[in-house]
Amino acid sequence: MNTKLTLTIEDSVIDQAKKYARQEGRSLSDLVENYLKAVIADSKEKPTELTPIVKALKGSFKAPADFDYKEELIKGLSEKYL
Repeated sequence: MNTKLTLTIEDSVIDQAKKYARQEGRSLSDLVENYLKAVIADSKEKPTELTPIVKALKGSFKAPADFDYKEELIKGLSEKYL
């Protein structure tokens, strides 16, 4: 059963959403409904349980405040592959 719902959304967002829906060949109602279904499904997923080894290691490493993991990753991959 479908029920009518009234939402308050910024005009610019509505215009962009309608344009997107039209390009996708879908209705705005269909987009909103599917988005809400996705949000509900995500909230029902139970969190991944950590293995005992990961639990034991959790919190054992404290990185310096200025640590840039992306930079370190690039450096490590460059050393390995270049």
